[in-house]
Amino acid sequence: MKSLEIQTNGASPLFDRSNMHYREFPSDYKYIRRYTTHIVRSAPPKIKEFNLLEQQISEIIKNAIKHGNKNDPAKKVKVWYLFNLHIARVVVEDEGDGFKDLEKWNEFNRKRLEYINNQDLDNLLNYISFRTAFSDDVDGGNALFAAVEYWNGGFVFNEKRNAVAMKKVFPKRAVFPEQPLLDFVPWTLNDPV
Repeated sequence: MKSLEIQTNGASPLFDRSNMHYREFPSDYKYIRRYTTHIVRSAPPKIKEFNLLEQQISEIIKNAIKHGNKNDPAKKVKVWYLFNLHIARVVVEDEGDGFKDLEKWNEFNRKRLEYINNQDLDNLLNYISFRTAFSDDVDGGNALFAAVEYWNGGFVFNEKRNAVAMKKVFPKRAVFPEQPLLDFVPWTLNDPV
């Protein structure tokens, strides 16, 4: 199993913004879906994975607005992105103070994964939701759990921890021309079971 620990490394190649598209948005929580849709619409349909890509990017932007910029519409969220048939790369930066509890989150996630791997459900119940002094009733760190699994090419913060860079590598697929299923016969109620 790959390491699911989040690192800090602003020199990571994942932060290379060369040839990436750029957008910035005010920190307005009610427009997160619109911001994300604007970004994801440039992705090839074959990598959208039933909207998982949109969901992942939405959660990162949501964290930047809510936790980084504290819902202050005067503060901007900056997003760099690049999509092709083989990769999705995204960098999101906010104007906040950074994710100060990253080490605590990593330790929490290590324990969570240990209990999952050992099928220790009794102890796992204590590691369902990561909470900090700044968490509200709907926070739980669950977006980060999903992010480190989804972004299989890396997920890293800069040293200030107010920017995160991520990469998803998509499996190479054989390319076949689109053809109708000529031998397909629909099932009907009269067919024998």
